[in-house]
Amino acid sequence: MADTLNIQPIILAAGKGTRMNSALPKVLVGLVDRPLIQHLLDNLKSIQFSHPPVIVVGHKYELVQSYLGTNLNYAFQEGQLGTAHAAQAGLSKAEGENVLVLYGDMPFIKPLTIQKLASRHQALNSNFSMLTALVPNFENEFSSFQGFGRIIRDSDGQLLKIQEFVDASPKERDIREVNPGIYLFKTDWLRQHLHLVPKNKHGEHYLTDMLELAIKEGQDIATDTVDPLEVYGINTPQQLKQAEALLR
Repeated sequence: MADTLNIQPIILAAGKGTRMNSALPKVLVGLVDRPLIQHLLDNLKSIQFSHPPVIVVGHKYELVQSYLGTNLNYAFQEGQLGTAHAAQAGLSKAEGENVLVLYGDMPFIKPLTIQKLASRHQALNSNFSMLTALVPNFENEFSSFQGFGRIIRDSDGQLLKIQEFVDASPKERDIREVNPGIYLFKTDWLRQHLHLVPKNKHGEHYLTDMLELAIKEGQDIATDTVDPLEVYGINTPQQLKQAEALLR
């Protein structure tokens, strides 16, 4: 029997998916035989978590609940003000010692990837751990990673920050290590620090800023680099078509 991970997943599933041109919430858009979020949940089933997932819903939440069933653990996100705002909603229902933040539109993440990140998180006794992805280029099936934040490291390979694409210099945009937005936190640390995340001019706040908070505290940050196609997110019909090709 697999060891139990002292982790509770928080699955961000409140997105409208405006670019998908679908009447459905994005996580319910079908990928071959199942909705996107069902692929993720099925992938997580082989992992023994200490607590069941919290699913953060918002846009047309009743459709998500109708599909997945009302016996799951739901948190409601009022409005869409960034990933830190969504995680805050998820924390309201979280009981695990650690929380793993995932996106409901990433259908290819593998259990072993989560288990490896959890092992590093535990070994370093980290408050904050994260996955990164290294892309060979930003063309063809990797073109969707162009807009991802870039991982900035010093000359020794130590993490410095996540630079959002919109703020990145041309040199930074050439960096091929990107941030897929999958994080593992000690729950208490996240609760204590989430309010410190600054809001942007649109009133949104993002989990990417948690990295700099952790670094300022002198913490060891656990990271693991994953195959980019495992963290392929789906935001457009074109990306959905590409995901279907990858799945088949």
